Amino acid sequence: MVGSLFSAFPATTHAASSEPYTWKSVVTGAGGGFVPGIIFNQTEPNLIYARTDIGGAYRWNQATSSWVSISDSVGWVDWNKNGVDALATDPIDPNKVYMATGTYTNHWDNNGQIMRSNDRGNTWQTTPLPFKVGGNMPGRSAGERLVIDPNKNNILYFGARSGNGLWKSIDSGVTWSKVTSFPNVGTYIQNPTLDYGNDLVGLSWITFDKSTGTLGNATQTIYVGVADTASSVYRSTDGGVTWTALAGQPTGFLPHHGELSSTGDLYITYSNGVGPYDGSKGEVWKYNKTSGAWTNISPTTGTDNWYGFGGLALDAQHPNTLMVSSLNAWWPDEVIFRSTNGGATWSRIWDWGNYPERTYKFSMDITAAPWLDHGTTSTSLDPSPKLGWMMGDLEIDPFNSNRMMYGTGATIYGSNNLTSWDTGGKVNISVMAKGVEETAVLGLISPPTGTSHLITALGDVSGFRHEDLSVAPTKFQTSPSWATTMSIDYAELSPSYMVRVGSADKEKTPSMKSIGISNDGGVNWYMPNSEPSNGTKTTVGHGQVAVSASGNSILWSTSDIGVYYSKTSGNSWTASAGLPAGAKIASDRVNPNKYYGFYAGTFYVSVDGGATFTATAASGFPTNNVAGLQPNEAQISMKAVPGIEGDIWFAGGNTVENKYGLWHSTNSGASFTKLTNVEEADLIGYGKAAPGQTYMALYTVAKIDGVRGVFRSDDVGATWVRINDDAHQYAKINMAITGDPRIYGRVYLGTNGRGTLYADPVNPPATGSTITPITASFDKKTANQADVAVTMTLNGNTLSTIKNGTATLVTGTDYTVSGSTVTIKKAYLATQAVGTTTLTFEFSAGAAQSLVVTISDTSVAPTAALKVQMYNGTVTASGNTLNPKFKLVNTSTSAVALSDVKLRYYYTIDGEKAQSFFCDWSQAGSANVTGTFVKLPTAKADADYYLELGFSSAAGSLAAGASIDIQVRVAKEDWSNYTQTGDYSFNAVDTNFVDWTKAPAYISGNLIWGSEPN
Repeated sequence: MVGSLFSAFPATTHAASSEPYTWKSVVTGAGGGFVPGIIFNQTEPNLIYARTDIGGAYRWNQATSSWVSISDSVGWVDWNKNGVDALATDPIDPNKVYMATGTYTNHWDNNGQIMRSNDRGNTWQTTPLPFKVGGNMPGRSAGERLVIDPNKNNILYFGARSGNGLWKSIDSGVTWSKVTSFPNVGTYIQNPTLDYGNDLVGLSWITFDKSTGTLGNATQTIYVGVADTASSVYRSTDGGVTWTALAGQPTGFLPHHGELSSTGDLYITYSNGVGPYDGSKGEVWKYNKTSGAWTNISPTTGTDNWYGFGGLALDAQHPNTLMVSSLNAWWPDEVIFRSTNGGATWSRIWDWGNYPERTYKFSMDITAAPWLDHGTTSTSLDPSPKLGWMMGDLEIDPFNSNRMMYGTGATIYGSNNLTSWDTGGKVNISVMAKGVEETAVLGLISPPTGTSHLITALGDVSGFRHEDLSVAPTKFQTSPSWATTMSIDYAELSPSYMVRVGSADKEKTPSMKSIGISNDGGVNWYMPNSEPSNGTKTTVGHGQVAVSASGNSILWSTSDIGVYYSKTSGNSWTASAGLPAGAKIASDRVNPNKYYGFYAGTFYVSVDGGATFTATAASGFPTNNVAGLQPNEAQISMKAVPGIEGDIWFAGGNTVENKYGLWHSTNSGASFTKLTNVEEADLIGYGKAAPGQTYMALYTVAKIDGVRGVFRSDDVGATWVRINDDAHQYAKINMAITGDPRIYGRVYLGTNGRGTLYADPVNPPATGSTITPITASFDKKTANQADVAVTMTLNGNTLSTIKNGTATLVTGTDYTVSGSTVTIKKAYLATQAVGTTTLTFEFSAGAAQSLVVTISDTSVAPTAALKVQMYNGTVTASGNTLNPKFKLVNTSTSAVALSDVKLRYYYTIDGEKAQSFFCDWSQAGSANVTGTFVKLPTAKADADYYLELGFSSAAGSLAAGASIDIQVRVAKEDWSNYTQTGDYSFNAVDTNFVDWTKAPAYISGNLIWGSEPN
């Protein structure tokens, strides 16, 4: 390790300050994840809660018809509180709400807890449980497992998993004890062979018979459903002291929901699986508490039933009206059934007509989240959008028989005209998930140009391109289509070129690829012709992708067969040498031939576009992880800084090895320096530099000064400021972070179940001033001398000074100011030497701005001679790329310094867009060739732009009589077409180099070859 790289780092730790930020959700409009439970308060209208499996819980806001998260204060250590296995809202004191939280019951989670709130979820207190809770485990849409006695609200019951049985609290959830008399802890295990799913599902639901108690006195009759196909429903008639199985109950199925009607009938939905993905057979039963009779009221039987039943809703206003939903009737769609006579007869929300056509009692409105059609064309046998899937909970508003809500695997749907079903009308079903954001974010990019500031890679719903963060996208990423996009990247120097990877369902679509490419900033995607293969196996996909700075190569660390690179836009792949399978990868954001890799404590670098990697001597990294997929596993985040070759930040580690933090390299990973002021770090991202700074702002999720949070540094990591607070923690954020390269202070945060967040400073710094133009030219020849006018956009600031290096220009003499216009006087410019003069405009606030003036003197004859030969690699009349190929020939008797040489290619842009320049090859070195786009002040008939090619000092000189080739490409950011016909410098005929006077050449600003357009 090299300890002297950053002497600016403090030797002692100073407490990180905080800065107020406004946090908002990036809107998807639909949630994007599974909503297993919706809970209406039984005594207060419009008090509704929704629980999610990994994204916490939400409370309904009737005024805005939206949901408000009540789990954002969940932090890094207690991340499992975002898995909500059950929720109860108090019917006696509606201010009270309780949750049973804990995400997993297998090895990667800790014990769960009961959370209680006296202010509707705004703040919480917690009681730890001596066992785990499974908010994201099988059977999570059963329920509710946590209930409040409707007569005496200090009494609560909770039905646990994992063989832990029934638990009771008599002090409003503060303390809990096991009900040892309860006889059955459940027997059903979904999948004994898997770490996930090899656990007892346990108790499924609890229901009180309110009529067996009075206000202030405990309810005596309680029903409990248990995940046991032999004996699943138990009752106590003495307030939970003793329990017996109900006689005559059905067997062979598992009870999903159980609700008691005021008629005295207990309705139960059954399935042969606990959901949310399984269930191939099911029944619906009702039990009359007075007679003890059981009645099978299943809406489908025999061969018509190939699914279970999950959701169950009773209409409190009409006690004989109920609804049930299918549980995993995957084809052609889920079904909702409605009965108005206690289940004696049923009506389907859709039915078969003249096969394959169907008849519908509903209409679907997805305008709130248009992407829910998944980009497919709807047919009767493959509808889009679906009525739903994973429909484990279905509820009717106890105060409004017309309002229904149900959860699905991607959103909350609902209706406000439900009773139209009973009168022959159509039920209008629409998205009712406004405010719910439940996606698991696996990647974020914020490109420096284009109409979209944010593009996401998401679990289950692929990902989105956001042009407006407050508006739901119209579509998600398709062509190729897959559920989860694992990784996404773009070419830093050609940001409209993007690549993402997922895992294609080859059984469903054999031709589908697990990689997608976009040339237009993520608007459209296409599949290349091939995927990595080791000769015997083609990759299943996933893993991580990195794109070179120019987009000339792609590096893919696959999930199964190792690391591969492509220099043919994905149409062929070759295994990378020297980098272990499963390595973390990143591209240098300046050098298109350079990639980085990390695996098990070793850092690697490639300088040949990913073909070969070499281990560096850098040491001190963690060794036992690369990237964790579970919330409790560590994550490695490794990114190179745009604009500075070889500048890399590395975040990650673990407490087991005590190697955890943030590292920085300025030499392409040859050595790293570990920051002493960051204790732990898991993510690193970059955004626009602060006003007055040149280095990009850093963003990290880290532990600094003992505090976990989201932090920003404006001074290369020397100091940090916390930009979130305890109310905005979003659980364990180890998925993705990035700043915005165009908006200082803005950060995008990817969570595991709380969607994508973005935040801006409450008090942003003063907006900086800008100037136009930022480049100009001046000819010292007396006849050609002219003042240079500069327009300022002050943004509330004032011009302080103009400097040339350390020298300050004199106002009134060297320049004048009139309103927002500055005029640099020709008398001053005539005193400058031939070459480049940089004038720095300093303002009262914000960053200084620079005007670069190219000084030439055409009165002095050039001492060297050049000629330019050229042809166009693409001669079609219209295309999305200009591809001129130049040969620069030194016809003089002395060498010419290439840094003094400029070439110009004149053309019409055919639609104003930002443009990208690529140098594909030159003997001078592609990295040593520069390209600048210049808009003509006055458009010509055959040109309104020119591309000016130049050379860095590293290009050296061109010897007498020698020549070099320069092969370049030009493209617009949206890859729209140029029309080459009629362009001034276009050579439509030749296919090899010919002398071409329409490509003028200059030495030190003097025209020495060719001619400019008239």
